[in-house]
Amino acid sequence: MNYDYLIVGAGLFGSVFAHEMHKKGRRVLLIDKREHIAGNIFTEDVAGIQVHRYGAHIFHTSDKKIWDYVNRFAEFNHYINSPIANYKGEIYNLPFNMNTFNRMWGVVTPEQAKERISEQIADLPITEPSNLEEQALSLVGRDVYEKLVQGYTEKQWGRPCRELPAFIIKRLPLRFTYDNNYFNDRYQGIPVGGYTIMVEKMLEGIEVKTGISYQEFAAEQELDGRVCAVDRDGNTYEKIVYTGMIDEYFDYALGYLEYRSLRFETETLADCENYQGNAVVNYTEREIPYTRVIEHKHFEFGMQKDTVVTREYPAVWKEGEEPYYPINDEKNDTLFQKYQEMAKTKPHVIFGGRLGQYRYYDMDKVIAQALAAVEAEG
Repeated sequence: MNYDYLIVGAGLFGSVFAHEMHKKGRRVLLIDKREHIAGNIFTEDVAGIQVHRYGAHIFHTSDKKIWDYVNRFAEFNHYINSPIANYKGEIYNLPFNMNTFNRMWGVVTPEQAKERISEQIADLPITEPSNLEEQALSLVGRDVYEKLVQGYTEKQWGRPCRELPAFIIKRLPLRFTYDNNYFNDRYQGIPVGGYTIMVEKMLEGIEVKTGISYQEFAAEQELDGRVCAVDRDGNTYEKIVYTGMIDEYFDYALGYLEYRSLRFETETLADCENYQGNAVVNYTEREIPYTRVIEHKHFEFGMQKDTVVTREYPAVWKEGEEPYYPINDEKNDTLFQKYQEMAKTKPHVIFGGRLGQYRYYDMDKVIAQALAAVEAEG
């Protein structure tokens, strides 16, 4: 059997690409090393609650074309992302807004809040920030930094803020309105019934195999003067769409790109209708090992008698574990550019998505990237 595309990875990039090529009449096979489709946006039913198995995912975009596209596959609810921060029992709204500043300082007007922040910045002897700590202090002052930025950031990155480069925090949004909506995008919501059914609809009529990695499934061979992927049954694939780690594709020939990973602890709390009163609560003090607690039922305004919560622990990435956040510092970006040069020698391979492009992407940007790749293929 001759296929047009072997698509590696059943996350958003791979699924959108597969859907569009299937519509065009191309023969595609989609594989994923996990036992399920949908990648990191995979949701599953637990006690009647759609649990985001790999962390909270809220769809948001200002691109009407992308919004209309995802609404072909799911009905979206009107969930608005409004996380809160818990610092030693003190509760603050995120992103930093007038509710945050009122809780922290008792100020009630934007002018008062701006004055307090300006006073704190003026008291700091920082002219040219040399690390993340100095960069954050010069943007938001000492109180916001120490309570809401420092501990969370150090847990997330696994290093003290003064040892992290300043460019990681290019800006910290300060909103001088009483608005707790985390995103500024025009469109926002979560698929009713979870993300998995949305991806299932994308993949209707498409051949999918899960529980197998590309390295286990196929090898590349030269056939009739062209390079193709060939699987164990002798099926050939004219092109490969690879959404795994680009350095893994090249067997880490130039070295390992670095990531931060995550560990999740999920539990069902019987006869607990409402554990924390919000879908996402960030824990910003350094002494608490997890960065946030997710109560999944609130994403869909659930009224079940039980609830499901997940604690999210940042971790050092090691080979064989799931990579979540690319560490886009100068060293890693330079190495990635070298892998991109290697990728140019593989015209039969399309590298896409967060891992293939070594960039953190919001979901709408992944979809846009996949649609652009389809258009480039013709």
